[in-house]
Amino acid sequence: MEVLAAVIGSVLAEPCRAIFTFVRAKIRNPLRFSANLRALDKEMEDLIQRRNQLREHLALAATAGIQAPSQVRNWLGQVNRLEDQVRYLKDYLAFRAGNSACSFCLRCSKLSDRVARWLGEARKLKSEGEFPESMAGPDPSIVKSEYIPAPSIEDQATASRNMAKVMDLLSCKEVQRIGIWGMGGVGKTTLVKNINNKLTSPSPVSDSFNIVIWITVSNKTHETESELKKVQKLIADRLKLMLPEESMETRSSKLHARLMMEKTFLLILDDVWDSIDLDLVGIPTPELHKGGKIILTTRFSYVCLQMTEVTLKIEVLDEEESWRLFCKSAGEVATLGEVEPLARAVTKECAGLPLAIVVVGASLKGKRMVELWKDALNALRRSEPLIRGRIEDKVYNPIKWSYDVLPDECIKYCFLFCCLFPEDFPIIVEELVRYWLAEGLLDECHNIEEVMDRGMTVIEILKDSSLLEQDHWSNVKIHDVIRDVSVWISSSLQIECKSLVRSGIGLHQIREDELSSKFYKRVSFIDNQIKELPNAVNECPTVSTLLLQWNKELEEIPDQFLAAFTSLKILDLSGCYLIKPCKTPSACLQQHKSCHTTRSLEYLDMRGNKQLKFIGEMGEISYLFKEIFSIDRLITLFIDLDSSACTLETTNTLLNRMLNFKKFELSIGSNRSVSVVDRERSKTVFFLNIHLWGERMEWLFKNSTSLYFQGCEGLDTMFEKLVANSDEAGSFDTVKLLSISTSTGGFGVRSNANFDMLPNLEDIYLRKLTHLSCISDLVLPLGLKFPMLRGIVVEGCPELKYLISLGTTILSLVKLERITLYSCEQAEELFKFDQNPGQGPILFPNLKEIMLSDCLALRFLSEQNVACPGLEVVSVQNCPLLKKLPLTDQNVGTIKQIRGEQEWWDQLQWDNDHIKKQFTTLFYAFFDAEVLHHC
Repeated sequence: MEVLAAVIGSVLAEPCRAIFTFVRAKIRNPLRFSANLRALDKEMEDLIQRRNQLREHLALAATAGIQAPSQVRNWLGQVNRLEDQVRYLKDYLAFRAGNSACSFCLRCSKLSDRVARWLGEARKLKSEGEFPESMAGPDPSIVKSEYIPAPSIEDQATASRNMAKVMDLLSCKEVQRIGIWGMGGVGKTTLVKNINNKLTSPSPVSDSFNIVIWITVSNKTHETESELKKVQKLIADRLKLMLPEESMETRSSKLHARLMMEKTFLLILDDVWDSIDLDLVGIPTPELHKGGKIILTTRFSYVCLQMTEVTLKIEVLDEEESWRLFCKSAGEVATLGEVEPLARAVTKECAGLPLAIVVVGASLKGKRMVELWKDALNALRRSEPLIRGRIEDKVYNPIKWSYDVLPDECIKYCFLFCCLFPEDFPIIVEELVRYWLAEGLLDECHNIEEVMDRGMTVIEILKDSSLLEQDHWSNVKIHDVIRDVSVWISSSLQIECKSLVRSGIGLHQIREDELSSKFYKRVSFIDNQIKELPNAVNECPTVSTLLLQWNKELEEIPDQFLAAFTSLKILDLSGCYLIKPCKTPSACLQQHKSCHTTRSLEYLDMRGNKQLKFIGEMGEISYLFKEIFSIDRLITLFIDLDSSACTLETTNTLLNRMLNFKKFELSIGSNRSVSVVDRERSKTVFFLNIHLWGERMEWLFKNSTSLYFQGCEGLDTMFEKLVANSDEAGSFDTVKLLSISTSTGGFGVRSNANFDMLPNLEDIYLRKLTHLSCISDLVLPLGLKFPMLRGIVVEGCPELKYLISLGTTILSLVKLERITLYSCEQAEELFKFDQNPGQGPILFPNLKEIMLSDCLALRFLSEQNVACPGLEVVSVQNCPLLKKLPLTDQNVGTIKQIRGEQEWWDQLQWDNDHIKKQFTTLFYAFFDAEVLHHC
């Protein structure tokens, strides 16, 4: 029996165990119904969230034309069905919640079993829903980053630093769009190719991008639909995305959707020539896609400013880097004994431009004949394409594209004028604009300020196009290779702008056959050692510009030489030190006897030729100046006259004849050390070391906009006569700038004018006046009220106590913008008030800049409380007693920079710590080299 019982027990054990498990589940499920239902709710919440994310991803994929795999579609269907079943159950339970039968439902094992089963199904679907990215997204065969062959920049310090900057920016979360710009041939493309290739190797930066897309844009024409479609296609090809020929909007939507599927991407747009509407192309905005970054390269700064957040300008290589690159391109021959000096000179002519260095070096590779190197050097110095064809195609033509895309022909001709100047020549902006005006390249304007505004606009266009550069001063310059290209363009043009450029090459004479072409428009022999000009040359009827300045050994201009130029508008003879001007200058300046000449000259520059005689042998105006003033169209004249060449009385006659000129600069005297402060003002007269006693100067003040008196004696007498004759002469409305420097006498005027004699004065400059106690020494005699005064500069006046008195004659300085006070050791304050101003601070509403230096006794701007709500820059150096600045909470939004010594800053007094804290970040100590560089 025991054996039988054991056998029966073993036979029934498994069924009994199954029955027990079933019964236990039937019992446990109702008992755990509430817990299972809560768990099901949580699992369904997670599952639906994953389902919705996948739906969005698939919607983007569908928009991009990517079909979802069947496995994914099946999973979505199962989730949707489970969601419907659970929703039905919850609706049922909610309906029965208030019913007594609900207790029956809770005990219903069938319902409990269903909840438990759905919970298991939800957990299974959740684990199965973690699909590989390739299953629900892009083509998995897409390569993350494609290697692009490019020269290495590892041995170029400048390029390596630039790459490091860009890589740092790529790692910065706050920066998403980076612009790299610079002139053609400077190496922008090589730089970004190296960046792209660095991203093909394992690195922290490369790991942060799902895909790197490189495309060359080269949109040299204005933005059109076809251009944008080309960009779209290049990006789509890289993504293996089909973009059928549909509307721009549809293509854009598909590309946008496809890029949104990438968690991170880097798009490199190389060689962008015009701004691209990235939204129209389909590039997600930084706001929509935080993981998408863009790098673009361009020649134009405005493209960077319009399309990117951060810009980086690529500069040319330094001398040592240039030499290493040249040797790498030319090979070991460059370092051979006789060749190396020539090779270094050839490298220098390439002026740090990598493209030129590489191409020129390769063209001379393996050439050991010294004569070939000499010929190459001479060709480069003459701005001629070396080994015609190769240099033209690989260097000149690529750079010429920047010229070709300039907005109009007029701006192109303005640019080509710059090649008339020698290499590395600082071009004064104002003079360049006047050249353009005289040639008719700028529209006629009502005043010189409008001309300058238009000229500055053209210059900014050329700078933005990397065709001109700003130097450390206010001048511009043209890169040597860019100049070579512009000379090449000018020499190949027809009559519109064909030029003969022989500037800065050490010429001693001009060959007659050089001027034989009848199609030259511009001729330049600037900065040579020309001693004499040809007495006779073939007629040059088309030349409008003849530049001969800075030929210091040139003493005479032959009549017949000038007679050949019958259509001149610009003649520049400045710095030539002419001793024997032509007897009949009308050969150039006016129709004369039988010469086929014209009255077309508009711009004449004869500065530096002080030997010229204004007064002839009989005391009359010399024939030369009679001829000058008879030119109908002459509107711009620059001329220097020695004090022995004329008297002040005859200068009156000279100025009267210049009334119709738009611009003149007349310098009388010797040893000029003061520079023109404001070049936009059109009629300027310098008196240099002249005796002014007994002269009436009303005519001078009536006919000029800017007056400079340097080292002149008798200033007190001159001003006294002005005041004495003021009722007759009236006010001098044209004078906007008055500069007086280097005088040992005072003003000492004993009478006062009844009205403001200089009502439109904008700037006053007083330098090295030993007896000046304050500007008020001039204010009272001349009745000055300074309603238009914008700038005050006082320098090196040892007796100065304060700048100016306010409150009686001068009530306020509402337009004052700039104050500069240098080396005035006894000055204690800037403004003294004649009477108590009453309640509240004295307001200087437009004062933007205060510059103070070496004023050891200066204690405050004024004993009265002053307010300067528009103040932007304050600079204080070596003014140890100045303890308070006119800074309040009102200045927080306007101040850009405060400069001074650290010790001075630490001792400044503030109304409260809060105000000091507001300005601390804007303070820069003078020892900061970077700040000094930008000052």
